[in-house]
Amino acid sequence: MLELTPEQSAKLGLELATKRQEHSDLEAILKVLLDNHTDDKMLIQRIKKRKLNLKDKIVEIEKIILPDIIA
Repeated sequence: MLELTPEQSAKLGLELATKRQEHSDLEAILKVLLDNHTDDKMLIQRIKKRKLNLKDKIVEIEKIILPDIIA
């Protein structure tokens, strides 16, 4: 695996933090919608799908930043 430059590492770290924050924001929005018994099922499904996509991207970035160490 290639080593990351400090600039690449910083860029990925910022991207990771941004995606984690967006994921957290979507979770809060979902909670409010579900607590208020919102009838807009399409909106809820779109938010859930966006959350899943973000989670996948978060995992990808984490694998790049913190690659598995084979013991």
